[in-house]
Amino acid sequence: MGMLSRDVLADPVALTRALVDIESVSGNEADIADQVQHALSGTALKVERFGHTIVARTELGRPERVVLAGHLDTVPLNDNWPSRTEGNLLHGCGTSDMKSGTAIALHLAVTEPEPRHDVTYVFYECEEVDSARNGLKILADGRPGLLTDASFALLLEPTHGLVEAGCQGTLRVLARTWGRRAHSARSWLGDNAIHKAAPILQRLLGYEPRTVIIDGCEFREGLNAVRVSGGVAGNVIPDECVVEVNFRFAPDRSEEQAAAHVRDVLAGFELEVVDSAPAALPGLDAPPAREFLAAIGRPPRAKLGWTDVARFAALGIPGLNYGPGDPNLAHKQDEHVEIDKIVEGADVVRRWLTTGP
Repeated sequence: MGMLSRDVLADPVALTRALVDIESVSGNEADIADQVQHALSGTALKVERFGHTIVARTELGRPERVVLAGHLDTVPLNDNWPSRTEGNLLHGCGTSDMKSGTAIALHLAVTEPEPRHDVTYVFYECEEVDSARNGLKILADGRPGLLTDASFALLLEPTHGLVEAGCQGTLRVLARTWGRRAHSARSWLGDNAIHKAAPILQRLLGYEPRTVIIDGCEFREGLNAVRVSGGVAGNVIPDECVVEVNFRFAPDRSEEQAAAHVRDVLAGFELEVVDSAPAALPGLDAPPAREFLAAIGRPPRAKLGWTDVARFAALGIPGLNYGPGDPNLAHKQDEHVEIDKIVEGADVVRRWLTTGP
């Protein structure tokens, strides 16, 4: 399709619609990255491209630098593309997560040449898939200097127009039990591994998760079985059972502490950590964060899911989540965003960038 016009770039709602109508399921971001790069090429920004990740920086000599970041990819289409409008609602894959937020960042990158902070805009690929492919991770690993000169990051993930501070960490563990195969007609000759997994489920059923208050934000932990697998046939006693357990942990725990906690809860079972991502503290003390909260005029709440704010935190950059989309609609077939939330979000971020609280 044609490149994004100046009229579209000047209107965050029209730009959201245009970005949604560029299909960009994870791994297929070439077209949308081309169009974002082309839109930024006519500005005074210094633009660099890494795969399908675009970085655009102001070089105004301001005393402080901030990051505005949004991912370009979506989950697979589900009979919800292209976009359609019904009254105040814009429907379509990616409307909430997170092309409406990404549109705000791109709109401001093109239309706001004199922000009071220097700004690094990051439009990155493959957020919705394996961490190894995440464009922000690749950038942080390979060119961290493009990020680490910032004192604050705003990630435009869906928050329904509220500020969500920090994020919880996530850990996945495989708990295995072993048995001995036998014909199910002669079950006494075997040892049922699935039955031996019952104590794992009992411990999870009786588990009492913590609620943790950090900087006034309430984080709620959870330890849950998310998948159980075992058995090879309908007439064979299973010799192996695997219970996949997901631990969502508050930012007062490190990844190592989270893993140790799960080992304590499931002591006596064979455990394997297969995925881990750190939590991020709220980061509300950074001056740009305080200014942004003042611009919003509403108190922050905890981000219960995991976001790339944690990647910024690992680089020593405090960050907040703020975007027009409703996180409860992310990845759903009826995903949509409220048009007035896009307008409000663009106004809030512009006011913060230009005039402060």
